[in-house]
Amino acid sequence: MKAFKYLLFLLLILIIGLSIYVAVQPNSFEVTRERTIEAPEAVIYNQLIDFKNWEAWSPWIEKNPGTKVTYPEQTKGVGGSYAWEDDDGVGNIKTINANPNSSIEQEMQFDDFAPSNISWNLESAEEGKTKVTWKISGKDLPFMFKAYSAFSGGFDAMMGPDFERGLEKLDSLVVANMKVYDITINGITEHGGGFYIYNTASCKMDDFEETMKTMLPKVGAYATANNITMAGPPFISYHKWDEKNNAVIFSSCVPTTSRVITTDSDILTGQIEPFRAIKTTLKGNYTNLKEAWEKTMAYIPQQGLEFAETGPMLEVYVTDPMNYPNPADWVTEIYIAIKD
Repeated sequence: MKAFKYLLFLLLILIIGLSIYVAVQPNSFEVTRERTIEAPEAVIYNQLIDFKNWEAWSPWIEKNPGTKVTYPEQTKGVGGSYAWEDDDGVGNIKTINANPNSSIEQEMQFDDFAPSNISWNLESAEEGKTKVTWKISGKDLPFMFKAYSAFSGGFDAMMGPDFERGLEKLDSLVVANMKVYDITINGITEHGGGFYIYNTASCKMDDFEETMKTMLPKVGAYATANNITMAGPPFISYHKWDEKNNAVIFSSCVPTTSRVITTDSDILTGQIEPFRAIKTTLKGNYTNLKEAWEKTMAYIPQQGLEFAETGPMLEVYVTDPMNYPNPADWVTEIYIAIKD
């Protein structure tokens, strides 16, 4: 009996000691993880700012696919939210502040406990890449939270791996979404032609992209500086594409509503007469243009049609990448002249 009393006494001391240990643990916590993703800030921001996108990369739903997610009428932007219920209880999260393409602040509530603060920071790391910082913090922690944390190695050990997995999945999802593309051969169409201003260059095929990126903005800048009304999106007119000799001759063009008399010797005026063409639409990154051209070139003889030997071959950039940060949203149209 005396031994049993000693055992109870020791157990009481242990309980008191553990309670004191838990009680002196910090009343607040902060967990932060970072990852550099090969995508522009705007693409990642658009993925994060709408909670309907979160299921696809949530590490917690991955671990518990039976999680019940409830969406309100607004899920996107400041005021957007969603709620969930799983084996551990219920919770909800709401966006309370946002700086487009830069940062997002959110508040997460789990059961009846004090809310936690979530923050996202997007910082340009280098060309085409973004450093994503995901942080959660909280204070006034209840005793049971502190106890669970204390005996689980701390909040960083508890939540850090989930944050790392979430960022890893976010990375994969964003990069995969940016690679989505679609090539549609629209068939025979009548191109209306029209006036345009342009500059022309010849270069090695390997240098085409960089040369075009330099030349096309110059034509657009000239139009803007001289208050020239643009009649549509800019385009490239190919005069020669010689893979055997690694050479290309092309013009960078901006369509105009009427004939323009230019004052710059590097900027000329041209006119395309209306012509019959095969039209192809690419939705996706410009890296898929080679495939789009190849499919269009193969389609013409397959349909019993003939190329117009000196007819136009145009590549029209319908969308401005400055307004569409995700390459998957870029639209390019190809027109190849065919005989009547």
